[in-house]
Amino acid sequence: MTNYTTDTELTHARTIVMKYGWNSFAYQILNKGIKLWFSRHSEAVIGYQEFGNYRIVAGAPICSLSDLPAVIHEFEHEPLLSSKHTCYFCAGTRLAKQISSNNSSNYMVLGAEPVWNPQSWETITKSKPSLRAQISRAMNKGVTVSMWDNELAATNPFIQKCLSDWLTTRGLPPLHFLIESQTLDRLYDRRVYVAERENMPVGFVVLSPIPNRNGWLVEQNIRGNSAPNGTIERLLSFAAHDVASIGADFFTLGLSPLSHHGTHGGSTNHRYSGLLQWLRAHGRRFYNFEGLDAFKAKFQPDFWEPIYAITNEKRITLSTLHAIAGAFAGMSPIKLGMIALVRALRKELDGRK
Repeated sequence: MTNYTTDTELTHARTIVMKYGWNSFAYQILNKGIKLWFSRHSEAVIGYQEFGNYRIVAGAPICSLSDLPAVIHEFEHEPLLSSKHTCYFCAGTRLAKQISSNNSSNYMVLGAEPVWNPQSWETITKSKPSLRAQISRAMNKGVTVSMWDNELAATNPFIQKCLSDWLTTRGLPPLHFLIESQTLDRLYDRRVYVAERENMPVGFVVLSPIPNRNGWLVEQNIRGNSAPNGTIERLLSFAAHDVASIGADFFTLGLSPLSHHGTHGGSTNHRYSGLLQWLRAHGRRFYNFEGLDAFKAKFQPDFWEPIYAITNEKRITLSTLHAIAGAFAGMSPIKLGMIALVRALRKELDGRK
């Protein structure tokens, strides 16, 4: 086991990801703050975070499909950490079939990710007048989009300003793990598309490769305060067309948490289905689950893939959920909740002035 501290280890992980990455979130293990574990017996890497007595894995082990069972066993029985529980968060259907087929209590559907073949994106935009209108609105406001050199994007202060603008609109403090906002200094194989108005960046999207599916994940879509309506739609359409032009046939906007589209993929773990529905209905002060789901659905995905949390415990417990929240927060979830509540109250008070 290792937590990478050297460029050599990071390069090793990146090589494995680019060779075997199948899960949509595989590339994100290269982000800051994620610990890395390398197999001693296979060409495999796992990105994870620790919280309490848990290791929260970022997606799934990254290795060949044939090595997957052995890698799971090796990781979960690591001598120094075998006493810790393991939870695979944002696992895809491949891992779910591998380790949860005999126990519906140890996994739950977190939501779903919408998937397109980007080759058909133009057909989608032409068939939906409301989507065309949004894109036209941005174009009429002078919004242009282009792919930027990664080094330029990483150092441009106006790109950073867009990110700062966006972060201030969030109901929660900046989170980490699989929703790390600071990706610009580790772009590597990512692609960055920037929306400009009067030669000034007003928004951007970051795409991460999904090598074993010949695809791309929209890891971030960021809109600055001065971005006209339709800017994100313009960015996403441009990015989809561009990756289609280089032969990609898989394109996703990533997890839509608590999406109803995910319930078709298997058990929702009824022990906590009530809690999850409550969060969807009442958690919009901090995170607009329904709004995000509706935004992604309006692009008419070809299909939705369920996304899971899977634990090696007999069942998912409140302790499991607490550890997942802690991995994202980097602090006690209770403390995060208090900070979020204070932020929400301040915004509400500011809005009344």
